[in-house]
Amino acid sequence: MAGSESKTLVILALFANMGIAVMKFIAAAITGSAALLAEGYHSLADSGNQLFLLRGTAVSRYGPSVKHQFGRGKELYFWSLMVAVFLFVGGAVVSFIEGLERFRHPEETTNLALSVGVLLAAGAFEVGIAFIPALREFNRRRGSRKVWRSLRESKDPALMVVLFEDSAAVFGVLIALTGILIGEWSGNPRWDGGASMAIGVLLALVAFLVAYEVKSLLVGESASREVRSQIRTAVLTHPNVESIGRLLTMHMGPTDIVVNLEVDFEDGLKDTEVESTIDDVEEAIRRVAPSATLIFVEPESRR
Repeated sequence: MAGSESKTLVILALFANMGIAVMKFIAAAITGSAALLAEGYHSLADSGNQLFLLRGTAVSRYGPSVKHQFGRGKELYFWSLMVAVFLFVGGAVVSFIEGLERFRHPEETTNLALSVGVLLAAGAFEVGIAFIPALREFNRRRGSRKVWRSLRESKDPALMVVLFEDSAAVFGVLIALTGILIGEWSGNPRWDGGASMAIGVLLALVAFLVAYEVKSLLVGESASREVRSQIRTAVLTHPNVESIGRLLTMHMGPTDIVVNLEVDFEDGLKDTEVESTIDDVEEAIRRVAPSATLIFVEPESRR
């Protein structure tokens, strides 16, 4: 369910950014605004990023095969990392360089009404179509947890990337609008170039945050402390289980967890009873952690 909701959010953001990018590029060509041009590159980069996420979401659902015996869930993490790279190169660097050039060689902009109108329309699209649905879904998933903790513990990079991108898009529109208006009122077109550079810095920061969060998932992140605790409790409630040794977990995707645990069974159990207990333990784990798609239970060795 979470995967389909994330895909819907990505598709909404894709169509919003494609339409916004076209508006910004046309307005930038007419007005000569560097800030609008930077925002056009920003929306274009976001559109490419949504395509990356859609590709990752689709491929991550492929089941196990001879070559990929644990499935391909981690491909979503790889494509999310590509989002950070593309956002930095295609958005941050281009916006900053364009802004620096306009700051060093300022040019007068024209048609203030068109610039403001396009930015206000872009802001309305970003907030209404992309940002609010993503924020609503994020708040639903985090419940009563704090925002930063929820971001750190999230295993769904698609939702996280869309939320970061949409937040940056809203701030980017505000920065561009501020730079254009101050430049017009002060008669100093360098404010327009400065706004473009500020947008580049903003995109670089977002790219770093996305890469930092996705890196941990790509390397191999364990299930949350809450899930691990629930697994331990569920296993220890079985009458034939005396204790639990190592409990190892790793996310292979947002909703796919590998669980490996050592179990110390009660003395005197027959082989058939041990096998039956292992089946019960696996079923108990699946009840408390439906994302546990691969479970390996090993009898703990005693010296």
